[in-house]
Amino acid sequence: MLDRPAKHLVISLHDVSPRTREECARALAELREWGVEKCSLLVIPDHHGRGHFLEDAAFCEWLTELTGAGHEVVIHGSQHRRERRAGEGLADRLTTRFYTADEGEFFDLDRPSAHALVSKAREDFNKIGLAPTGFIAPAWLLSEEAEAALRELGIDYTTRLGSVRDLQNGRTMWSQSLVWSVRAGWRRAMSRAWNSWLFSRLGECPLMRISIHPVDVAHPALWAQIGDLTRRALASREPLTYAAWIESQRQLSSIFR
Repeated sequence: MLDRPAKHLVISLHDVSPRTREECARALAELREWGVEKCSLLVIPDHHGRGHFLEDAAFCEWLTELTGAGHEVVIHGSQHRRERRAGEGLADRLTTRFYTADEGEFFDLDRPSAHALVSKAREDFNKIGLAPTGFIAPAWLLSEEAEAALRELGIDYTTRLGSVRDLQNGRTMWSQSLVWSVRAGWRRAMSRAWNSWLFSRLGECPLMRISIHPVDVAHPALWAQIGDLTRRALASREPLTYAAWIESQRQLSSIFR
């Protein structure tokens, strides 16, 4: 009898930058206490255009230390902001303003623009000896043209809110990420209720994803839930990075060809 496939957990820490380093360090320290040693770190090269990470030597050294400890660096947009467009329809306004507060940088980006931004980001990481293989768009809003640019650049994978996609073989794993919204009290309350329900629904899913933002640590009730769900997930799941998970799926696929 074949063993049941292993179940995995990916913890991703979003919006990592010199501006959020203190909160990110606290989150990573607490994750270690909970039993998570490896995370996917979604790093913004130039957070809202207020200082490129290469200008902060201490931050670069910190990132290098984290990758040496087993964490993964993922390219997370370029500036993590999107200028509003004239004449936008209601659906676009709801998505880019209400849902993501003008941060959907790659929501409707064309292929040449996406190609240029991701190429530049990858080169910048290479300058400090890092070679990210994944790209995740801010708020998971990635246009089809931008995704095509990622494939052209040889990026290994991307994720959306409900899926992880291997860009090199086209395989998609459907897995809704747990994520919290903190911009208002009602959002925090709804997030806690939603994620409690979603966690129970994902019990048998091979991949569980928990997405954390630096601002989450400032909200005790919300952060307590993140800790509780993480520890519960670890009881039956192996924690790993997105890159490691993608590699494991490729190896599994090769076995059963």
